[in-house]
Amino acid sequence: MKAFMDKDFLLQSETAKKLYHDYAAKMPIIDYHCHINPQEIAEDRRFDNITQVWLGGDHYKWRMIRSNGVPEEEITGDAADRIKFQRFAEAMPRAIGNPMYHWTHLELQRYFGYTGVLNADTAEEVWQLCNKKLQEDPNMTVRGLIRQSNVKVIGTTDDPADTLEYHAAIAAEGIEDFKVVPSYRPDKAVNIYKAGFVEYIAKLGAANGVEINGVADVKKALAVAMDRFDALGCKAADHGLDYVMYRPASDDAVEAIFRKAMAGEAITMEEAEQYVTAITLFCGKEYARRGWVMQIHYCVQRNTNTRRFTALGPDVGCDCISTHECGEALTALLDAMDREDSLPKTVLYSLNPADNALLGSVIGCFQGTGAAGKIQHGSAWWFNDNKTGMEQQLTDLANLSLLGNFIGMLTDSRSFLSYTRHEYFRRILCNLIGGWVENGEYPADMDTLGELVEGISYNNAKAYFGF
Repeated sequence: MKAFMDKDFLLQSETAKKLYHDYAAKMPIIDYHCHINPQEIAEDRRFDNITQVWLGGDHYKWRMIRSNGVPEEEITGDAADRIKFQRFAEAMPRAIGNPMYHWTHLELQRYFGYTGVLNADTAEEVWQLCNKKLQEDPNMTVRGLIRQSNVKVIGTTDDPADTLEYHAAIAAEGIEDFKVVPSYRPDKAVNIYKAGFVEYIAKLGAANGVEINGVADVKKALAVAMDRFDALGCKAADHGLDYVMYRPASDDAVEAIFRKAMAGEAITMEEAEQYVTAITLFCGKEYARRGWVMQIHYCVQRNTNTRRFTALGPDVGCDCISTHECGEALTALLDAMDREDSLPKTVLYSLNPADNALLGSVIGCFQGTGAAGKIQHGSAWWFNDNKTGMEQQLTDLANLSLLGNFIGMLTDSRSFLSYTRHEYFRRILCNLIGGWVENGEYPADMDTLGELVEGISYNNAKAYFGF
C-alpha cells in the first residue's frame, strides 16, 4: 500500500516519477486564466485566517459543504469563520474520489507543512496551525504565496468597463519576479439577452469615453477598452457563453435588435444570437489584429436554482453542465473569422466532457502558422477539473492532435492557494505519458519526453501567449 499523498503521489511508474521529479516539478507557472482579485495583489493582502483564503468566494467548496446538509448560514452566511471551517472539515472525509480532497491536502502540505489529514477531529489543530502561519510568516502574504508557488505570470479576468486601477498600480511598481496582466472578458456587452444589459451599456460607454447610441458605438467602446488593456500587457480575452452561437445578420438587422433591447422591448433568442454573433466576430477580428488569444468557454447552465440565486446572486455553486449541441455553430464561427483571415489564436473549452472528441477534431480544421497549436483544446474545465477529466482531455487531445503543443493547466480559481492544481495536473500528465512509455507505446527517450513535459507545463504557454 502506498503512503497517503507522498512524494510519488499519482505517479505509478518509474518513468512517470522521473518525468515529474526531474522535469515537470521544477517548471514555473503561467496561470493564464484565473479569477483572483488584482486589488489583493496590489495591496499584498494578508489573510486573517484559513477560512478567508480558502472558503471566501470558492463555490467549489460551497457546493461540497452544501452537499453535506449544512445550512447556508454556515456556508455563505454570517456564521463565524471558525464554524465555516469546521463544516468544511466535517465534509472532507466524505469527499473520497473528489479532487477537492487532493487539492486541500496538497495546499496543507505545500503552504503549511501539514502532512496529516483534515477532518472534524483535526480541524482545531489545522485551524491554529494555518492561522498562526498566515498571521506571522512574512512569506504568507498574497505576493509571498505567488513567489512560493514559482508563478511568473497571472492573467486575471477583467471587464471592459473596469478602471484597471490595480493593474496600473502593480505595473507602476515594476515588480521583477512575476507579472500580473488583465484579461478581457466582454460577456456583459455580448449577452444582450441577459438581465442588466441596458444598464451595463451605459457603464461601458462612460468607462471608455464613448456615448453609445448604436452598435457601432458599442464596438468603439469595446475597442477603446482593448487599447487600455493592451497598454497594461493584456494577452488574452475570454468569452463565457451559455452555448456557441452563429447566426449572421445584416448590419441594419443587428442595429434594430440593439435598439429594441435598449428600449426595454423583448427580443427573441434568434435576435439575440444575431447580435451575439456580430459582436463576437468583431471582437475576434480585433484580437487577431492585436495578437491576443481568444478563449471561449461554453456549454454552461448558469444560476439554475432560482431561490438560491434570488437570495445569494450568481457564482455561488448553482451552475452545471449543459448538453446544448454547438458543433456546427462553433465551426461556422471559426470559419467566418478564418475566411477574413481574422481568426485569432483560440482556446476552446466545453463544460460538457462529451465534447472532448468534437473539440479535438475541430481544432485540426483551423490550425495555422500563427503559433504551434494555434487552435487549442483547452484544459479540462470546471466540473472536468479532476483526475478522470484531465486524463480524458489529455487522451482525446493526444488521439486527435499534437499533445506536445498543448498549453497546459490553469487554475480558473479565486484562491491564492490554488497553484497546487498545476502540480496536480503535472503529476497526472507525467503518469499518463509514463504509462505509454512503460507500455512500449512511445520510446524511452528522456530528452524528448522531458522537453514535451516542460513544454506542456510552462514553455508552450509562454510562447503561445507571448510572455
